[in-house]
Amino acid sequence: MAYVHVNGVNLFYEITGEGHPLVLVHGSFSDHSFGWQPVVQRLAESAQVVTFDRRGHGQSEGPPGQRSRRQDEDDLAALIGTLGLAPANVAGNSFGASVTLGLAARRPELFRAVIAHEPPLFSVLAGDPGSLPLLQEFQAKSEAVVGLLKRGEIEEATKRFAEEIAIGPGSWELFLQFPEEMRRTVFDNASTYVDEVEDPAWADIDRQALSRYSSPALLTQGDQSMPSLRKIVDKLAEALPQAQRVTYEGARHLPQWTHPDAFVASLIEFLSQPSA
Repeated sequence: MAYVHVNGVNLFYEITGEGHPLVLVHGSFSDHSFGWQPVVQRLAESAQVVTFDRRGHGQSEGPPGQRSRRQDEDDLAALIGTLGLAPANVAGNSFGASVTLGLAARRPELFRAVIAHEPPLFSVLAGDPGSLPLLQEFQAKSEAVVGLLKRGEIEEATKRFAEEIAIGPGSWELFLQFPEEMRRTVFDNASTYVDEVEDPAWADIDRQALSRYSSPALLTQGDQSMPSLRKIVDKLAEALPQAQRVTYEGARHLPQWTHPDAFVASLIEFLSQPSA
């Protein structure tokens, strides 16, 4: 087992393959394994893939008290620096994409290229009257999940998160077919979602700072994802005019699980371009 000590915590990480570093940042209800298991080996055929558990997740330490996305960003920066990965290609999914873009806005020199799938950066929709119903829809669903988690109803919270936010109707039945170890991983990391969304700045991004990021970027989305998440990608594309975009047909919030072939192909194609 490999750990790196950064910002007062030990973060668990794994390195697979050889080539230019590709750091994968997992989302909510997850860790390095569940977040990326279906795609790591294939990505490692052309890159040195670095996966890690964000603080409080999986095998990484999580000090008591309210955590913040800013801490996750600082941890990612320290991981890249300590392991000598800079400039690295960094791909994030969901909340992990928020962490990735948040750091890219602050520390662009650490990045060779950025890949972000549906970051829930709802601040970019502020001031858009047409987005208000979308924000209210997500907030209601998210608050319901948080309420269940605080009452200790982990399985029901996970079901609601999967069916209403992350993957879509019917996903719970598929989830129940996973090996017990994988299901337990999700249940064990579920409560970290409360910390994430109770951070006052969890959904914020400095669009002006992000617009100064000039290296290659890829923004991805599923055509079946929540409308609010797709609209966020639209807004981020305005802030990153150099960004390429990919839409996964039939996919939602976790394409690395539901559409791994398309996901891997898009990353390999993007990262093989001379500009990246």
